[in-house]
Amino acid sequence: MSLRFKFNLILMLTSIIGILISGVISFNLQRENARTEALETAAILLESAIAVRNYTVEEVRPLISGASQTTFLPQTVPAYAAAQYIANLQKRHPDYNYKEAALNPTNPNNRASDWEADIISYFRTHSDERIVGERDTPTGRSLYLAKPIRITNGKCLACHSTPAAAPKSMLAIYGNANGFGWKLNEVIGTQVVSVPLSLAHTRADKEFLLFMGTIVIVFFAIGIMLNILLNIFVITPVTTMAKHVDKVSMGTLNLEPIVITGKDEISSLGRSFNRMQNSLDSAVKMLDETLDD
Repeated sequence: MSLRFKFNLILMLTSIIGILISGVISFNLQRENARTEALETAAILLESAIAVRNYTVEEVRPLISGASQTTFLPQTVPAYAAAQYIANLQKRHPDYNYKEAALNPTNPNNRASDWEADIISYFRTHSDERIVGERDTPTGRSLYLAKPIRITNGKCLACHSTPAAAPKSMLAIYGNANGFGWKLNEVIGTQVVSVPLSLAHTRADKEFLLFMGTIVIVFFAIGIMLNILLNIFVITPVTTMAKHVDKVSMGTLNLEPIVITGKDEISSLGRSFNRMQNSLDSAVKMLDETLDD
């Protein structure tokens, strides 16, 4: 087994270990960054929906309510405004979802599904202001961000306390079976934003493959460079010395000394060979002179 083979074997094994360790660390970091990116997107989307709700309550509702005291207009409902805003966004980004889910909603479209009902139940028994989780959907893995909907404004109870207190125009649209019996400071639902993880994962996978490809190329280039340096500074000098020593050991003593130019360990070995050759040559000459006498 040659020195070059041993060197390349060790180099290959260490490179594989290094690439595997780098790959595992990089993959985990990329996936974590992808999740963080998706969470930031969900947070921005949720804050946008909240901003639309606040704008509806503070700016739109007073104007429309002042102009129409008898007619119920869905546009004055914050949840409706936020849902319409997200619906327009979904025309270009259908995988992004927003829902104001409730256990007892006025609009049946807002009725909570099983997993949304679990979130509402959690908010009712815990003081957390948000929940982050993941779930499988028909289009792939999705990350969701949820916040509780808590009745903190007593004016909301004007439409949601009893059917008798609700506007007749609202009852004509939604009926009197749902959306009543709400209480002040009660968690009646949750705002849930869902964003796909597949897009972030796809981007992360591309970055991971690019990084790993770069790492492999770098290790390969380093291996080639190390082999070149090994050949220049080790293999070639040692091979030259070995051939020279073989000739000396076979009795050829009238050889020129090995040319030594460096000051490293290989050069020191070459100088030792030269001294050994000179000593051997002197010893042979002395022996010849003794025999001649």
